[in-house]
Amino acid sequence: MKKNIYLYLFIFSALICLYLAVRGSKMSVVNTARIQSLEGKVENLKDSLQQSELRALEMQYFSLENNDDALAYYDHLELENPTRYISDKLLETNESQGDNPLVPYEGMQNDFKINKIKVLNHKWILADFSDGMYWGEILIRYELKDDLGVDFTLIDQLLYTRSN
Repeated sequence: MKKNIYLYLFIFSALICLYLAVRGSKMSVVNTARIQSLEGKVENLKDSLQQSELRALEMQYFSLENNDDALAYYDHLELENPTRYISDKLLETNESQGDNPLVPYEGMQNDFKINKIKVLNHKWILADFSDGMYWGEILIRYELKDDLGVDFTLIDQLLYTRSN
């Protein structure tokens, strides 16, 4: 009787080991397939990230922060962030009552105010304006003086028409 119990325990243990071995090999195959799938996704994400970085670099091409030649004009002024300073000065023009004096249109719903600003280089700014319903863009020439005053001159403007 004792021999039979040991035999049954041995057979039962062998079946458990066989089951674990088969299950482990199947899990290995599944995990290998999953790893390969994830590696493919990682490669796609790397490509996508690289394309995004290239787009970001291209978008920053016309930017005062990335233009060393234009920044050289402000070396003698010791401004930490010329772009921020100029943007702040331009936004101060919004504080006047009524429409922004640089926007050559009268607001139809509210007053036209400047919303977004892109300092292109040491001479030009591209800005977006809106009254809440209508919007447009303006190209501004600016001059940053030695006393840190800024003169703005409107070069061109564009008002988008509403299409319903």
